Amino acid sequence: MTFTEQANQIFNKAINDYHIKDDIDTPISNPYDRESIENRLYLKCWIDTVQWHFEDIIRDPHIDPVEALLLKRRIDQSNQDRTDLVEQIDAFFRQKYAEVNIRPDARLNTESPAWAVDRLSILALKIYHMHEQATRDDASAEHRERCTAKLNVLLEQQQDLSTAIDQLLEDIENGVKYMKVYKQMKMYNDPSTNPILYKNK
Repeated sequence: MTFTEQANQIFNKAINDYHIKDDIDTPISNPYDRESIENRLYLKCWIDTVQWHFEDIIRDPHIDPVEALLLKRRIDQSNQDRTDLVEQIDAFFRQKYAEVNIRPDARLNTESPAWAVDRLSILALKIYHMHEQATRDDASAEHRERCTAKLNVLLEQQQDLSTAIDQLLEDIENGVKYMKVYKQMKMYNDPSTNPILYKNK
């Protein structure tokens, strides 16, 4: 089984587990060992899934402003958690390929493996929800047809991205490409770099 075959299975499990209750306050029950990459992948997709529903809720034009502000705070924290998880997944790859002999002509990729995996997790969510729309009993035939066409594109995109990630990992393992990871410096979350925060201490 390739890395992305495993990842896509884990993503689908996280998404399906969430939708058993379909509630943003459902506690996570991660079935994988705490120190495993499977645990990190499941947690990453769980966070993405909860945030997907945060984003749906906050777009309700009738949402209470106080509730919207509280939800915005949760979205901010969720974004930080997602970034932290990506960095943890990249740490796994760095450790896995630490002993690789990098070829002198090795090239740098445009993104780290984990940021590509981040996109794969979001794609799994898009596929799940587009499938819902493509099979909605209360929607028009035209709506279902449009969503089916979009679903087919998403499935093709998932296949292409999965292939590209597996090829990237193979290239890193063979020293053809090398990893270089930068910490995400989100200045608005830092009370020392966000002017609104440090000016109002």
